[in-house]
Amino acid sequence: MPHNSNPPGPLPSVDLADAGRFVAASGFVVEYVSGTDVRGHVELGPDHHTPWGVVHGGVYATIVESAASIGASAAVADRGEFAVGVHNATDFLRPATERRASVTAEPLHQGRTQQLWQVVIADSDSGKALARGQVRLQNVALPS
Repeated sequence: MPHNSNPPGPLPSVDLADAGRFVAASGFVVEYVSGTDVRGHVELGPDHHTPWGVVHGGVYATIVESAASIGASAAVADRGEFAVGVHNATDFLRPATERRASVTAEPLHQGRTQQLWQVVIADSDSGKALARGQVRLQNVALPS
């Protein structure tokens, strides 16, 4: 399952394998990053399933958090900051088993101290949303 890429944009690279095994296991592949747009995809399959054979909601919540955090961090990187999630509200709209899903994230609000991002995970074939979420993030100084 692929989980990394080198997207164009203000960040030199976004390799989710560097984020730890939990985030990497989501399978989210980042294709493009800017401070106002994050795009990518995920190949959903049995590794993401609940015991009942559908994609676990935690997979969607993880991808929503990751996409919002990447975009929000890109938005404040030139200020020596990054963004950390303080609230994630992810809605699971329809069940899925195996399919490619697109991931798109965009800001709803970008302030000096906080941001609010919306993320949609949709079936790549039909375009129907599988999940959508909003993440509020706090802008904080990069560690020294």
